[in-house]
Amino acid sequence: MGIMAAEEIKTLSPQTVWGYFYELTQIPRPTGRMEAVTRYIVDFGNNLGLETRQDATGNIVIRKPATPGFENRKTVTLQAHLDMVPQKNSDVPHDFMRDPITAYIDGDWVRARGTTLGADNGIGVAMAMSALAGDNLQHGPLEALFTVDEEVGMDGANGLKPGFVQGEILLNCDSEEEGKLFVGCAGGADLNISFQYRKGAPLIDGDVAVSLFLSGLKGGHSGVDIHLGRANANKLMFRFLKEAVRSYGARLASISGGSLRNAIPREAKAVVTLPKDNVETLWELVADYQDLYRAEYAGIEDGIRFTAGMAEAPYILIPEEIQDDLINSVEACRDGVATMLHDFPGIVESSSNLAVVESSEGLIEIKILVRSSSESRKTALLSSLESVFSLAGARVEYGGAYNGWQPDAGSPILEVMEKVYGEMYGKKPGVTVMHAGLECGIIQGVYPGMDMISFGPDLKHPHSPDEAVSISSVSRVWEYLKSTLANIPAR
Repeated sequence: MGIMAAEEIKTLSPQTVWGYFYELTQIPRPTGRMEAVTRYIVDFGNNLGLETRQDATGNIVIRKPATPGFENRKTVTLQAHLDMVPQKNSDVPHDFMRDPITAYIDGDWVRARGTTLGADNGIGVAMAMSALAGDNLQHGPLEALFTVDEEVGMDGANGLKPGFVQGEILLNCDSEEEGKLFVGCAGGADLNISFQYRKGAPLIDGDVAVSLFLSGLKGGHSGVDIHLGRANANKLMFRFLKEAVRSYGARLASISGGSLRNAIPREAKAVVTLPKDNVETLWELVADYQDLYRAEYAGIEDGIRFTAGMAEAPYILIPEEIQDDLINSVEACRDGVATMLHDFPGIVESSSNLAVVESSEGLIEIKILVRSSSESRKTALLSSLESVFSLAGARVEYGGAYNGWQPDAGSPILEVMEKVYGEMYGKKPGVTVMHAGLECGIIQGVYPGMDMISFGPDLKHPHSPDEAVSISSVSRVWEYLKSTLANIPAR
């Protein structure tokens, strides 16, 4: 099967799942812009004649009565989030606030043209919708919880109130690896850092301006991809800037790297000034660093590009003392994997993502997302990063904290899903935890008695334009979901 056009995904099997997913790709739904997609989901529920409710935060629950003969089964809540991460390649003229996603088929994968696909978590939403709409499923009392604004702050889950959902079992459809059942996840917190100054520095007579652009990095999800050793564009740019300032008389005028706290930065831009006589040697330094980065990340990053060009002279420069403190603190900032889990080999316990560095007049803002399955180690890593930037004279504030989800060794739904998987495939599923954040931990805080598990089809590179979801895996996971619903035990 070759590459096909966007509407062709509606012909894939199962057609109901892919049909709903296609409709979701046509609705702009970046985090913070939920009006259109929530209206779509509410209309969907009402058109089916099902009980449909929306809370003050925007979350939606749709309830479907049990199949005849299954009324005494435990109530199941299917859960997925409606928003998607808006990331695109710099040469793609896509407006996430207005433009639909252009999805296409590439062999066994569905991808998007130069943007994130939104399979995270659109496929989970589409499966929940298909379960609600299907008339040939066997299930007990069923409801679907569609949360809003998960990707930045998990606002939907944080806004849930007791009594909004009725499920005794929650099936979270936001995992990205078929054949694995996730029973726990990391918690997280933001560090919001700022360097402030009242007055910029004037340009130095005889200096000229040069623009720097680092691009072509893979980026990815700052949780599930953090262990892959991918380059962070902010770290690479500041590594170069330190030498450019120290050895070539460069001065920093502006910096912009990364865009989202939960995405590994793929691009960084800077404008510097320096003596005209040093421009040619700076070109050589840029080329040398491009070669260096390509060599260091060989086999991991295959498209690193580092370019420079003459720029219009900036109005002012970042003051030299602020510039130096900024460069040194970003250079010293820990980024990537910090610790690994002992009980789940190969799974990251704690990490940090130097996600955003953005300058404006009188202000430089830095955003870091710290994740950990251990509250104490999360606190320690946050404190360590706070110390680095506090020593540099920056203001550091905490925000966006959310709880992890702790494994329950005696989970009844885990036992059911292991049994169903074994009957379907003749082997045991993997049981593990995820370094990414899932809403389960927050929901568990509101509904402490709810039995939870997370699962989903194979999805590669979420939070980046390389995002892709496996067609065959979606089909298998859909059949697994149907079998699971048919085997939910009685109350």
